[in-house]
Amino acid sequence: MSRLSVPCDTVTDQGSLGDGAGDRVQILDEDGHVRADASVPDLSDERLVEMYRQLRLARHFDERMISLQRQGRLGTYPSLAGQEGAQVGSTHALADEDWISFQYREHGAVIVRGLEPEYLLYWMGHERGNEWLAEKNVFPLNISIASHLPHATGMAWAAKLKGDDRAVVCHFGDGATSEGDFHEALNYAGVFDVPAIFFCNNNQYAISHPRERQTASPTIAQKADAYGIDGIRVDGMDPLAVYEVTRQAVRKAKGPEEGQCRPTLVEAVMYRFGAHTTADDPSVYRDDAEVEEWKQRDPIPRLETFLRERGLLDDEAVDAIEGDVRETVADLIDAAEEFEPDPEQLFANAYESDTPRIREQREVFRQLRERHGDDALLEDE
Repeated sequence: MSRLSVPCDTVTDQGSLGDGAGDRVQILDEDGHVRADASVPDLSDERLVEMYRQLRLARHFDERMISLQRQGRLGTYPSLAGQEGAQVGSTHALADEDWISFQYREHGAVIVRGLEPEYLLYWMGHERGNEWLAEKNVFPLNISIASHLPHATGMAWAAKLKGDDRAVVCHFGDGATSEGDFHEALNYAGVFDVPAIFFCNNNQYAISHPRERQTASPTIAQKADAYGIDGIRVDGMDPLAVYEVTRQAVRKAKGPEEGQCRPTLVEAVMYRFGAHTTADDPSVYRDDAEVEEWKQRDPIPRLETFLRERGLLDDEAVDAIEGDVRETVADLIDAAEEFEPDPEQLFANAYESDTPRIREQREVFRQLRERHGDDALLEDE
């Protein structure tokens, strides 16, 4: 398996942690201390503290979204708890002009780019929640598994043909590697040397299907060999290691010299603490002991320990961040719930232009609204 040159220590995964095979790049140990012979990325103190704040913001956002769903104020929602380090760390390694294409769980990447109330609208069922993402150089989220990978390859190839100095980072889960889209996207990317980073969030389960039943390959990263590109494993719950691995992958994608770029497959080894979505019951396919074992690698206390040891955080600063995070999320929810959608948007964007049937349905809907009002229509439902 090819390797990027990163100033990080490598450790061998053992037991149930790390899904059983191969080395992974790591800077912080499970307690948050810098490993021997590992180098800390050259990030400013302010940037490091901001990464910590965004980890906390992502976790609290996640908790509130699950609570809203249980109250019937939000639709089905996929939790990110445990995966914040990979999402925040990788996004900090990007330039503003670089694009992000994500599956549906990478809320932390959106947070780094600037979370807006519109993002909540998507999970509340409003199409407007996807429209604003392009302003942040983020593709709309993708529900169908792996179908966004070929699009990311195409976007990266277009950037190369146009001479744009930008890369495309494509997030997906371990289950996506079983789809044909994964193989087609990576094969094409390798043949045409597109500036793409394929970022596999290996959280150990494709819903209830464990990674070891997903593929006979000891690791996902080694699949890169088949496409002639670099593959590397990283501790996905170590935000500093993820940052450094992604930074070098982006550098390679853009090419140290003009016209020289290479894609990379990153396998971020991590764990999903919660359910696949709010419609899932993970107790059916895993036990509490497994979850608790993985929680020893929680990215938030690990980075907090690192920052405290450097004198960048203390109890007062942590409390201030917690208060700011809670206020930020509360304000986002209030703003999103004040939005009043136009019910006729149900008929918009299904096709490029309205079909006769769509026009007929819209007219019937208008007549019913005029006759009975919106509240009556909802009661009929």
